[in-house]
Amino acid sequence: MKHSVNRPPTPDGAEDQGNEPILQEIIKIKLIESGEKERLMEMLRERLIECGWKDEMKALCRAYVKKKGRNNVTVDDLVHLITPKGRASVRDSVKAELLQRIRSFLTSAAL
Repeated sequence: MKHSVNRPPTPDGAEDQGNEPILQEIIKIKLIESGEKERLMEMLRERLIECGWKDEMKALCRAYVKKKGRNNVTVDDLVHLITPKGRASVRDSVKAELLQRIRSFLTSAAL
């Protein structure tokens, strides 16, 4: 609840939702139930391998482990290192293709 000196508290958006699923959750459920999520994930894996993104991230991790020492690196360290770089380095063409496939699915699912 948001509070104000001059008026009574107003509910937050999260409190208004109650038990109704939001659109994002509905889309996620439909993607999983239809099997489209797995197909999208497979397509994404293929595109990232084709464009060299996977090798780039692997090299980045290896260089970091070599610099810090194998026993001084955790998986969390690697995740924190590569997540921002990984997201930023996905090619726009790959993002556009994925977005188009999601839009097509939503259109065909009438959501």
